[in-house]
Amino acid sequence: MAEYTCSSRASSYCEKSSYYHSEDYIAAQMVPWGVRLLIKNGFIRKSLLSVMAPKGAYEYVIARTKYIDAVFNQAVSDGVEQVLIFGAGFDSRSIRLLTQNSPIRVFEVDAPVTQQAKKDRLAEIGVGLPENTVYVAVDFNKEDPEQRLLENGFQYGKRCLFILEGLLMYLDEDAVDETMKLIKRISGPDSRIVFDYIYSSVLRHEEKYYGDEELHKNVEVVGEPWGFGVEEDSIKTYLDEHGFRIIEELNSDTLDRRYFTDSTGNLVGRINGSHSIVLAESIQ
Repeated sequence: MAEYTCSSRASSYCEKSSYYHSEDYIAAQMVPWGVRLLIKNGFIRKSLLSVMAPKGAYEYVIARTKYIDAVFNQAVSDGVEQVLIFGAGFDSRSIRLLTQNSPIRVFEVDAPVTQQAKKDRLAEIGVGLPENTVYVAVDFNKEDPEQRLLENGFQYGKRCLFILEGLLMYLDEDAVDETMKLIKRISGPDSRIVFDYIYSSVLRHEEKYYGDEELHKNVEVVGEPWGFGVEEDSIKTYLDEHGFRIIEELNSDTLDRRYFTDSTGNLVGRINGSHSIVLAESIQ
């Protein structure tokens, strides 16, 4: 799924429409040259996406990328000291959104294989690893993420932005709870968390939302099944129990209005309805 997200961002960078275009130029370089050649052609790109992407999934990745980019930039403006990205995959925000001399430290946590693949690909395309980024490889079956963070210089009590993009749905409930407890434990005053999640009804195959059935089948085909969801309208209660206060939640309708509605009120694209994005702050 990390590769799918990278490919979707690369495709989005090639889009001419302001609604579909996003700014991940690094993703556009990281995909294989053959893929890069194909997605530059608008007709081929659209044809491939119609076959490979479930309904609204491409639009969702675009909206999510734009939203989290904006959250990242706002955090920088607000004086965040650390950024911690769980399951970073091929994320490029520390390269795209920070200057080389930025005092903000970015910690990318991921499995060793995925993280090494990213480093190797950046080297292949001639993009140096940013000095302000710390790559924390964690074997989640054998190692304690908190201990690995401390070993790599993460500092408790500092103002931090935590990013969990396209991650929680692939964990089980216990793993999500432990992750939330960890974030609460290591976060400083005014720290924030941004993440997305799926609704529990998706796990029950109730097929209530646009693109729901297709997306679920796609996840099963690639062999990365979902394990965690939250009942609709229950995320506030869940976060309250873990010591977080919601700042903003964006479901598919909200995302449609913000990113895919033109000046006359018409939809130019429609987002898959299975997900919701949340920005919250740690309650001290």
